[in-house]
Amino acid sequence: MQVTETLNDGLKRSYSITVSADELDAKVNEKLKEAQPEIEMKGFRKGKVPMPLLKKQFGQRLLGEAMQETIDGAMAQHFEDSGDRPALQPEVKMTNEDWKEGDDIQVDMSYEKLPEMPEVDLSSLKLEKMIVKAGDEEVDEALKNLAETAQNFKERKKGSKAKDGDQVVIDFVGKVDGEPFEGGAAEDYPLVLGSGSFIPGFEEQLVGVKAGEEKNVEVKFPEEYGAENLAGKDAVFECTIKEVKEPVAAEIDDELATKFGAEDLAALKAQIAERLEVEYAGAARQVMKRDLLDQLDEKVSVDLPPSLVEAEAKQIAHQLWHEENPEVEGHDHPEVEPTDEHVKLAERRVKLGLLLAELGQKAEVEVTDAEMTQAIMNQARQYPGQERAFFDFVRQNQQMQQQLRAPIFEDKVVDHVAEQANVTEKEVSKADLEKAVEALDDEE
Repeated sequence: MQVTETLNDGLKRSYSITVSADELDAKVNEKLKEAQPEIEMKGFRKGKVPMPLLKKQFGQRLLGEAMQETIDGAMAQHFEDSGDRPALQPEVKMTNEDWKEGDDIQVDMSYEKLPEMPEVDLSSLKLEKMIVKAGDEEVDEALKNLAETAQNFKERKKGSKAKDGDQVVIDFVGKVDGEPFEGGAAEDYPLVLGSGSFIPGFEEQLVGVKAGEEKNVEVKFPEEYGAENLAGKDAVFECTIKEVKEPVAAEIDDELATKFGAEDLAALKAQIAERLEVEYAGAARQVMKRDLLDQLDEKVSVDLPPSLVEAEAKQIAHQLWHEENPEVEGHDHPEVEPTDEHVKLAERRVKLGLLLAELGQKAEVEVTDAEMTQAIMNQARQYPGQERAFFDFVRQNQQMQQQLRAPIFEDKVVDHVAEQANVTEKEVSKADLEKAVEALDDEE
């Protein structure tokens, strides 16, 4: 086998690979010898078929397989010897298209190699970690929000009209084509207007009703409704309004605390303060992470594989286009051309991605099975009732696994880098932290 370099330009590499006919023939013979013990043929005992006869019978069939394995082996050997790591799958093509059995194989291989990442003195990074304490004002605001979620309802003054957010207590009978249908009736049903718990168009028609009124609500069941006998049908619900109630926030006291699993109000406040400070720490970490990445970006200058930058720029442009055109759900739209700004952002992402991968590999950072399971569980919650199906989908989809693994790996590498850096803590207000987080969004 002969490998000759034909291009060495920056990160671009091309090679001409020649596999001799003798090498290929030896590979075919090797495969036939492996299979010989299991082959049966008329006139011969199992495993005793002569090699020349096997070659005549199966040689042509194994030739293509042997060619592929030989070329793959040549490529693997080249990357092992050179130490090159291709940025994307190498482009491989056979150049002697008029090849016939008995000829040497000539193949051209071209690729862009990943750059050698320079050493970075992580201790030279100077980072600031914001610390925010949960004060009484923040805790009280969170308590107020909790009380609203634990709201009760009290009866409105007689003759008051129901508003969005009110609770109406109703009796109703649903009919299709004038006939009641199964499951379409209830008594003393407490319905919160605007909750979206009834089919579209139902709750809106009860806004403005009063206690003691009767109201016919006319709706159309959705085409994809669960009950086939009702799907797409027009229906009338004959409703009797028995009570109209307004929402009232729960009292902030020990009773409220027990509703949320705390022993008393003081314990609930302590839990809220702890939860808020965890949230603040998460936001502060994002601010510090951006500063860390900015400093790494400034410290490292390296040639980047154009193919990776181009692919990343196209992905950024495509994603931003969909954010600006949310009504377009599919990808049946004109090709989105990346701008200079997209390319600049892509260069940063590719460089930092390669650098973090290198730092993570050197530090032997790994994503554990437990971390992956937790990530899958978090994602699965977006598909209530289909969690098991989602788990199975991820298990069978390597690309999805990588999408879930990548951000975990990145965060663990960032934590590793931060441990080596010079970090000072600074206590700031919630408002200062919020400004810093808003600044991150502005820089995107």
